[in-house]
Amino acid sequence: MLFHKSLLKYLIVVGATLSKGGASAISAVWTFPAVISSAMLIAWAAEAAQFLISQGLALAILAWIQTLPEFAVESVIAWSAGKDPSRIHLVTANFTGAIRLLPGLGWPLIFLTAFIFNKIKTGENLKGITLEKEHCLEVMALLPPLIYFMVIFLKATFNILDSLVLIFLYSSYLYALNKIPPQAAEDIDELEPIPRSILRRKPLSRNLLILGLFLAGGLILVFVAHPFLESMLALAITFGISEFVFVQWVAPFLSEFPEKISAFYWARQVKKAPIALMNMVSSNINEWTMLAAIIPIVFSLSAGGVSTIHFDEFQLTEILLTIVQSGLAFLLLVNMSFSWYEALGLFLLWAIQFARPHLREEIIYVYLAWMAFCLVQILFGWRKPKAITDFIEVMRNYILVSKPSSQGNPEKRK
Repeated sequence: MLFHKSLLKYLIVVGATLSKGGASAISAVWTFPAVISSAMLIAWAAEAAQFLISQGLALAILAWIQTLPEFAVESVIAWSAGKDPSRIHLVTANFTGAIRLLPGLGWPLIFLTAFIFNKIKTGENLKGITLEKEHCLEVMALLPPLIYFMVIFLKATFNILDSLVLIFLYSSYLYALNKIPPQAAEDIDELEPIPRSILRRKPLSRNLLILGLFLAGGLILVFVAHPFLESMLALAITFGISEFVFVQWVAPFLSEFPEKISAFYWARQVKKAPIALMNMVSSNINEWTMLAAIIPIVFSLSAGGVSTIHFDEFQLTEILLTIVQSGLAFLLLVNMSFSWYEALGLFLLWAIQFARPHLREEIIYVYLAWMAFCLVQILFGWRKPKAITDFIEVMRNYILVSKPSSQGNPEKRK
């Protein structure tokens, strides 16, 4: 009887919450499939586009479209903080949570997906994901924003000048990606049926289809992002999730959902697992630069004039924790490989800070210790900094020359 009374009370509370949120929670029924459909359209477009432009640039475009919901969430938070100073503490919650979710949860899930499908297909255990030479650009592009965010951390302020620096870093990254040639034409036969069918069409039809998929997926996200997030917020309230936890973990998880779908779609094939991983690395770079850059800009617009955000001790701890986690992620990829124990370690450290938020400072020291161990490995030659040597070679062959090489262009290799 007591159980039935408790259940009835819970259902009454749930019903009251859902009715208070109107159709928001119920709209999850259609927004959730819409987001998945959008993710698949964009993934097919990016997979085909890598044969016309560099894979890295295709993934950067993909990351831009996929993170539209994330930009919308961060803009709303920054705007509300500009109007109401009591909400300034939420400014760092969303972008630090979004960044930490990718290496802490996204990367390990990519490895797990690749591991499971490889086990099913071959019966063998996957020990690691090996990156391609051109992926050194994404790996190395993680470093400049991390270094600059250390400057932001040390001065404990965030303003429009910082935004301009971050925008410049991202623009330089895109410029470098644009210099890399497309994938080789002979790899087209290894694609999934839809992108393979697109690439076998005449150039005009092919290009229009790729553009159409990007636009269709992007437009779906633009129109669905708000009701999707609203529906998830209503559900979060229903289950009693606090505002800060929602802003730091739930909202980023939901707004990053499209890129997770695309990444797991690629991770089913071991050969494409590096593309899946680079999809999330590209999103990491996007969030460290452009996502963070919009915060002072929107905050100033909302406040009615150029304004500076001053971080308190709690926010600085969040920022430092995010920096050291991404710093470790960079060092783990510097050998152009991602191993099973690295995926497991990143996940466990993220899971601990998620379940026990009061252990943030202790987790910082663990990340720093692991970083120190990686540096020792590099110093003694146990971990080869292949990303650095590959980056120097790629810079010399493609970026520091007047014109990019046409190698791999399907139009010129026929």
